[in-house]
Amino acid sequence: MEYFACEQIRRIIDGKGIESRIPLTYDLWIDPAVFGQHEKTADALLKEYTGDVESLYLGMPGIFDAPNDDPHYRYLSKDKALAEGTAGLDAVIAIDDWTELPDILADFPSAEYPGLIPQAGPKSRYRLIHWWYWLFERLWSLRGMENALMDFYLYPGQIHQLFDKLTDFYCRVLERGKSELAADGLFISDDIGTQKGPFFSLDIFREFFKPYYKRLIDKAHALDMHVWMHTCGNIELFLPDLIEIGLDVIHPIQKYTMDEAEIAKKFGGQITFWVGFDVQQIIPYGTPQEVAQEVRHLVDTFARKDGRFMLTLGNGATPDFPIESLQALLKTSYEYGRKKAAEIR
Repeated sequence: MEYFACEQIRRIIDGKGIESRIPLTYDLWIDPAVFGQHEKTADALLKEYTGDVESLYLGMPGIFDAPNDDPHYRYLSKDKALAEGTAGLDAVIAIDDWTELPDILADFPSAEYPGLIPQAGPKSRYRLIHWWYWLFERLWSLRGMENALMDFYLYPGQIHQLFDKLTDFYCRVLERGKSELAADGLFISDDIGTQKGPFFSLDIFREFFKPYYKRLIDKAHALDMHVWMHTCGNIELFLPDLIEIGLDVIHPIQKYTMDEAEIAKKFGGQITFWVGFDVQQIIPYGTPQEVAQEVRHLVDTFARKDGRFMLTLGNGATPDFPIESLQALLKTSYEYGRKKAAEIR
């Protein structure tokens, strides 16, 4: 399978037309090593169904840990022992008190750090630059989830100061990604939804997230780049606002949290759906036939004449994925994606 040229992916994202098949990007979420004894088979399958997009992970700052060549390249300029296993990921509190914020902002890591940009070969496909944790995820990783959700009400000014500084940093990262890697898009994560609904109200989203999201999206567009956003959970409440501020690609439209048909009907043509195949139930526990059936359902639901649809996993592959189901996933996505595209072009 030959991958699409960069301009073909750009046309699909921009809603300028479907190509000869639905783009596949499963390899961005699948490490063949998770298949254990079937690693070589998984690797061969992913090479056979080559992904249409490449993603380069950036060397973003850690919270406490800094690289040897720059001890200041971290978010907090203090050491803190974190005993493994004593707290969940979202319960670690790195910033104990917001009185620390002035010192944190004064010693913020520099986006000029050389190690930010990875080594990369010649560009052959649409190229994404990528890092995890945009604003909400960065907030709770610093304050812990319980504090973060209370801070919107108790410490709004401090959140705005932090998000403003982060956004300035991110905008410079975009500039470097464009100039040094010729990136076509930014792939970023911010899980703002739960299985049942969003983490916070629309008012909170509009006050604390929308303005900073827009700044980064506007910066990307000024650099002729797209913004791809991963956010788990039910985020239907926020989709009109994300579309309004120009978000280009949304992932994954998580199954069992939203009605795919309703989402496609309400928002199709306004944003590109980077639809993620369900990793919680169907692929680990379903048969290969059920996997193939779900692929056809997704293609029938989201495929459009103007493009704006790509296929991938809803999240990272895990060791409970049967290799036969992976084969059914890739083969059906390619073959049925070609069939559907031919029907609607």
